[in-house]
Amino acid sequence: MTITTTGTTSTTGASTATGTTLRGRLTALGRAEVTLLARNRTAVFVALLMPAAMVLAMKSTLKQSVLDGTGLSVAAAALTGGIGIVLIQAVYMNLVSSYVARREDLVLKRLRTGEVTDREILIGTALPSVALALAQTVVIVVAGTAFFGLATPQRPELLLAGLLLGVVLLAALAAATSAVTRTVQTSQLTTLPLFFISMMGSGLFVPLEIMPGPMASVCELLPVTGVMTLVRTGWLGGAEGSDLLVAALTGLAWTAFAVFAVQRRFRWDPRR
Repeated sequence: MTITTTGTTSTTGASTATGTTLRGRLTALGRAEVTLLARNRTAVFVALLMPAAMVLAMKSTLKQSVLDGTGLSVAAAALTGGIGIVLIQAVYMNLVSSYVARREDLVLKRLRTGEVTDREILIGTALPSVALALAQTVVIVVAGTAFFGLATPQRPELLLAGLLLGVVLLAALAAATSAVTRTVQTSQLTTLPLFFISMMGSGLFVPLEIMPGPMASVCELLPVTGVMTLVRTGWLGGAEGSDLLVAALTGLAWTAFAVFAVQRRFRWDPRR
């Protein structure tokens, strides 16, 4: 089967559409997507270098006095926020452009004529971005522990739960956003609202604890806030009981909403 991207044509094995097992089909789809992703230098740059650059920028601009009373150091705020940036850029923003590119190049339409199901197509396309985000998260945690004086994850099960919730939520939101995105170029615009809302209101770099009470209550309901609460608590400790339950339920509710939107609105045919 031939898979085409803008300015690039890549031929993948027929196993992409004809794998005999679920694992085989997802592996073939993921391998094809890795090939296409590697050829998109802009996507690779955004996914690999932008999160690191933003973490370093925020670490240099955050002041400890701003974080007084939160229990966070500048390094802790910047690095845990960096995990959120990785999830948003490597999973959400990267996947929106991937889904749009595959749709406009008729790749999604061709795949639907084969053995793979719609769900497998969406998951297989997302696998490389998810793997990249998880690998970068491991690097951040190791670097934070080895070079920035942070403790090892206090509750690794919560950290893992937050990461899994985050990749599922943001992959679903990416598929939903692609439905209102006409071209790969306009994906740079349609992804900005969630990016900026999450940056400013989901505790990526500005903890909700320093916000006024009413504003913090509203920000707790934003899509990525629950994920960040689980991730930050899993690494550094802190939140307990009802706070964690609210965070998990908020993330799950947004995930259910995103999945529903994908089922109703996802576009498989080009927008022409």
